[in-house]
Amino acid sequence: MNIIDDFDVQILKQLEADGRMPYRTIATMLGVSNTMVHQRIARLIEQGILTGIKPVLDEKKIGYDWGAFTGITLEKDHDSNRIIEELKAIPEVTECYYITGNYTLYIKIVAKNHEHMRRILYDKIDNIPGIAKTDSIIELGCAFKRNLIL
Repeated sequence: MNIIDDFDVQILKQLEADGRMPYRTIATMLGVSNTMVHQRIARLIEQGILTGIKPVLDEKKIGYDWGAFTGITLEKDHDSNRIIEELKAIPEVTECYYITGNYTLYIKIVAKNHEHMRRILYDKIDNIPGIAKTDSIIELGCAFKRNLIL
């Protein structure tokens, strides 16, 4: 069981605000030792609560103006692991979820323009053996994106 206390929550809030914040700055803000912050972060990583500190890209600012959410229906659900591996090989597929309902998988795709999106959907995704159908919804912009607020 993963248990986090108030110090862990405060550390995570500081890292959420700025993942590059030095441990010593976090320690000073919380009134604890630099060693304690380092040990807490190491434990959060070891427990899998904190899975990494990495940049968050704004796809639109690097030329990917189109986004879509696509539901994928598989011919056979037991093919999902193989199909997921093939989806991972498509750089424009940035997220993939198992879901319930009409689809087996739900993915997020980013593209430079409508022609690029068409090529990703028709030439790459629809050609993966075992995919029976895709259903896409074009996104018009992200209202917000965040981690769980602790």
